[in-house]
Amino acid sequence: MYSAEEYLELERAADYKSEYYRGEIFAMAGAGRNHNRIKENLSGEVYIALKGKSCQSFSSDMRVHIPENTLYTYPDLVILCGKPEFLDQQTDTLLNPSVIIEVLSSGTGEYDRGQKFHLYRSIPSLVEYVLIDSRKLTAEVHRKADSGLWVLASEAYAIDEFIKISHIGLQLKMSDIYAQTDDII
Repeated sequence: MYSAEEYLELERAADYKSEYYRGEIFAMAGAGRNHNRIKENLSGEVYIALKGKSCQSFSSDMRVHIPENTLYTYPDLVILCGKPEFLDQQTDTLLNPSVIIEVLSSGTGEYDRGQKFHLYRSIPSLVEYVLIDSRKLTAEVHRKADSGLWVLASEAYAIDEFIKISHIGLQLKMSDIYAQTDDII
């Protein structure tokens, strides 16, 4: 068992990324080609959509911490609208993401869709959670309703469809998300 302070000390000196949850440290698996291609495609589209606006995006190197449940993790893409709140002066651990995007793979899909989504819902500032599958044409946007409940707000399952990330006013075409990927069904 590790304390959060021990984890951060180890993590900041490590050559690889790990997640932390309730005293345990979990090494993160490497991502495959399609996963990386989708993440880069999303990063480019989000950058263009946010240019000149008050929101900003961070790649998978920005750690997110959820004090309510102890999780430290690295989402594939984080969008922040408003003033960033960091854990400490290191400014490497964000506390107030607005939108989190995860690219699902065979090793992470169930976790990202299930337990991790459950943990993410503890973030007061989070309003949308986007899941993009790296194995098949599947994209979903989950949005926090005014009631606090999470609803499936947008989904797409074909290359000519799109999803909408309403919080930043972005409509993403599946053809742009999956550009230059291989063997996606």
